[in-house]
Amino acid sequence: MSNKKKILILGAGFGGLELSSRLSEALADQVEITLIDQNEGFIFGFSKFDLMLGHSTRPEVTYFYKDISKPSVEFRQETVVSIDPVNRRVTTDKQDYETDVLVVALGAEYSIDATPGFVEGGHEFYSFNGAIALHNVLEQFESGKIVIGIIGQPFKCPPAPCEAAILLDEWFEQRGLGADVDISVVSQWPVPIPPSPDGTKAILDKFDNRGLKFVTEHVITSLDPERKVAICEDGEEIPYDLFLGIPIHRVPAVVDEAGLAEDDWIPVDDKNLETKFSGVFAVGDVTSAPTPKSGVFAESAARAVADHLIAEITGEGEPEPFDGKGSCYVEFGDELVGRMDADFFPGTRPTAPFAQPSVAVADEKKEFAAVRRKRWIDG
Repeated sequence: MSNKKKILILGAGFGGLELSSRLSEALADQVEITLIDQNEGFIFGFSKFDLMLGHSTRPEVTYFYKDISKPSVEFRQETVVSIDPVNRRVTTDKQDYETDVLVVALGAEYSIDATPGFVEGGHEFYSFNGAIALHNVLEQFESGKIVIGIIGQPFKCPPAPCEAAILLDEWFEQRGLGADVDISVVSQWPVPIPPSPDGTKAILDKFDNRGLKFVTEHVITSLDPERKVAICEDGEEIPYDLFLGIPIHRVPAVVDEAGLAEDDWIPVDDKNLETKFSGVFAVGDVTSAPTPKSGVFAESAARAVADHLIAEITGEGEPEPFDGKGSCYVEFGDELVGRMDADFFPGTRPTAPFAQPSVAVADEKKEFAAVRRKRWIDG
């Protein structure tokens, strides 16, 4: 019988991939790591724009998990059916697992049917299938009002709705339809990125230059597909010809059924991301950690869990606590990219200094993706 500690990671996104890589590097001879995901490969979230605009196909932006070759890491493509956090037992559609350490990194799911009229009258581009389906719709759209509506919060990648507006406007302009398409972003917030005044200014300046609209402090509660209006909490109606919505986010049902979630998300320790169940950790969008729901924060959370487990298993060193930091890249069109260096350290006021859009930052974003692909998949 092996004396190696069993570590089971549910979800192979930013958090799961970073955690499995770090544990493999530090503890390959002391652990057995099983990484489970229902998908066949990893796709960076920002690739949804390439899929939406037809710049890439899904296989072209997918990094396949079958290519993972790391010491003591085994990937299995399975769907999680149930989680018993008390006994650290997991059932998938293929088998049962018992583990010493359980890490839940299943992300947030989209509840499209939670908004009346959305299924019948709107489209979403946050999921990769949704982005692909939307491309076919966009190719047929030649004139009218496009409303990009943020329906609920928190939501993944706060700059993404504004990025979508800028890139869509550029795409229609390149097709000779720029003057015929009117694009608005409708947000519950007073500004695009509250922690970043400089980033907010850059986005709003871009909106002004391109004739885009940012509609503030409006909560969309439903759509009327027949009249083509988005209905807000205060009764105001926003007309549209094409509605692109950022759906209400929620924990996966299997997480809720396991009793892991409280107030919609999994509460975790601010320092090491452990849940209220011993030996059970959670990282990324599935948690209530005081950071945006974004891959870079899932990655930094995974680093904190890895440091904690490495110190615990080896009995050496003092683990670094979760620092709540992450850099977020923002598309500005014209092949320019900006960057927000956010700090959401628990107990402090969030800040996000901004690096202005440039070709240099665009190149940095490409390097960001290449480094992670090599680290997580290619080895």
